[in-house]
Amino acid sequence: MRIPVAAALLVLGAWTPAQQEEGTPATVDVLPAELEMAVGDSVQLEVTVKDAAGEAMSSPTVLYLPEWGQFWNLDQRTWGFNLFKVSPDGLVTASKSGDYGVRVRVPVADGEFIDKLVPLRIVEPPITEINFVDPPSRFYEGTTVRMNVEHIDPTGARRDIDHGGFRTSDADLAMIDSHGNLTLTGTGSVTVSALADHAEATLEIAVEPYPGQRLSLMADEVTVRTGDVVQLSGAVLDRGDRPVPDAPITYSFNAVTPALASGGPSSGMVTPDGRFVADLPGEYSLLATSGGLVGRVTLTVTPRDASQPVTLVGHGRVNEHGTSDLWIWEGVDGRDYAVTGTHSGEGKAIFWDVTDPTDLQMITSVQVDARNVNDVKISEDGTVAVISREGASSRRNGIVILDVSAPHDGVEIIAEYDDQLTGGVHNLFVHDGHVYALSGGQRYDIINIEDPANPHRVGTFQLPNPDRSIHDVWVVDGVAYSANWNDGVVVVDVGGGDAGGSPRNPVMMDRVPFDTGWNHAVFPYRSNSTGKHYVFAGDEAARSGRFSPKPEVGTGTPGYENEPNRWRGWIHILEWDPTAGTEPHLVARYEVPEAGSHNIWVEDDLMYVAFYNGGLRVVDVSGELLGDLYRQGREVGRFLPYDSDGLVANAPQVWGAQPYKGHVFFSDYNSGLWAVRIGDGE
Repeated sequence: MRIPVAAALLVLGAWTPAQQEEGTPATVDVLPAELEMAVGDSVQLEVTVKDAAGEAMSSPTVLYLPEWGQFWNLDQRTWGFNLFKVSPDGLVTASKSGDYGVRVRVPVADGEFIDKLVPLRIVEPPITEINFVDPPSRFYEGTTVRMNVEHIDPTGARRDIDHGGFRTSDADLAMIDSHGNLTLTGTGSVTVSALADHAEATLEIAVEPYPGQRLSLMADEVTVRTGDVVQLSGAVLDRGDRPVPDAPITYSFNAVTPALASGGPSSGMVTPDGRFVADLPGEYSLLATSGGLVGRVTLTVTPRDASQPVTLVGHGRVNEHGTSDLWIWEGVDGRDYAVTGTHSGEGKAIFWDVTDPTDLQMITSVQVDARNVNDVKISEDGTVAVISREGASSRRNGIVILDVSAPHDGVEIIAEYDDQLTGGVHNLFVHDGHVYALSGGQRYDIINIEDPANPHRVGTFQLPNPDRSIHDVWVVDGVAYSANWNDGVVVVDVGGGDAGGSPRNPVMMDRVPFDTGWNHAVFPYRSNSTGKHYVFAGDEAARSGRFSPKPEVGTGTPGYENEPNRWRGWIHILEWDPTAGTEPHLVARYEVPEAGSHNIWVEDDLMYVAFYNGGLRVVDVSGELLGDLYRQGREVGRFLPYDSDGLVANAPQVWGAQPYKGHVFFSDYNSGLWAVRIGDGE
């Protein structure tokens, strides 16, 4: 979680400038007066402040604030973390295209300022290379095929663009639309071209007579539930009933559902390779077409009925400060424990005995020099805790290593480690004797804690462009998955991949960017029911009266100081196994319309998601995943932790969840630690 701009403005508004030796500032000039930058570029603003006599001041106080930026990172004093950055001395670095502004502010007196707005336009660099991707091996008259291309910019990044185009050399033989759908109306040779900016790619094709005489279509199931994936098998046959394997087949469907008189595309989806999933119950006619031939099969789709009761079991209230992340584990004494962090809470980590989930007992706490203990993790053997620090008074943030071998006898600090971690550690992960600690939101350092009293750095990982951002990291079997805002999910071999990596030599394996730029959390998972490997990647975005026509967020926003925050963002689901060398495919999503996601946990084909003001959500992720999981009725249950005595009363802000021994424990920013039970069992 990060602090909205509006909240930061209140902090700055209370700041009192130092006495200026030359007098009182009267005017401010900024060069350049307007900025147009490409993504990745940096420009230094030059500011001249003059006093009432027109004399330039030699050491004025200048603040740089984003206009329409999303967040302010207090530890780095950096604005616009997702969109653009402005350093304390006015260096502007562009991260995401759009129209923004930098407000240059010079304090005059307590609460009074001189402002100058510098318009900022960030543009993507031009496309320099285009490639056709897996074009068909043969082309037939009377068919339509999709011509897929990739666009590459000067940085080598693959980009999704909306300004590319196509053309053919002979419209009598082939016509192509702006989406790349190539319709073949004659036989002969023709050139297909893809264009974007100053780049062009061409492909020479030969169009042959269509050999098909009939089309058969089969489905592997004809009665399914919403959310179940059906594989369609279409086959084009020639005059001799021989298959034409390279004849293109287009799949579509019609539907009649109780919710919609005529369902159509709004009630499901079908992929180009013939995988179909229904969002709503009803009767679906699935169609396959090729060169004027049509095949049809009809499915009956029933409700998924995944819903189960969610029962409150226990609550450990924390209301004097915000509660951040949690971790549950079995101690060496056989009892069950939890640790929760604190946000704006005087640097505390709180330890609980949760052996009896109906009676969550706060047993001790540890206080460190920090504003936030944002993240908390426990070693695999249950003896060592590692907590993160942000906002230390000394600015020596880093991590703190704790002995948790006997929590009832007290939790002791073993060691602190802050070397090159002064920018603050927001998130961390513990794996196989190493801590993966985020450093200032730009990289993660790998710290050996095999001897907890003597931690030492052995490696570090950062994207090639040092201005890129990172928020979270999760390590499984020697492979590190990180959530990197604009850069999406990044996968790194730290000993378990095939790229020769190790903690001392982390090696990037692959990455998948997301257009939203909000990638905040990541969780890799191999499905129990299918064996498929998925990566669940969660967005986080705040909504505020400052940035939305309907002012919905809040805490700290003028006029909404006592209102709960409202959030947006969803879970992107990738079918992707980097260790097997498979290509990533975005196959599904889970989005709660009224809320935004935070942290994720997936176990035993159930996904547990903290959805801030949308509460805890538990989702059935069994079977193959495709399409809109929310609309498919895969939600098993939800729980909104209303607490009239919370930090903000009756304002759920669920931060993180973890299933453990038949219960689900979760932390809520405004009210502490909770335990619930899913289903009818005791």
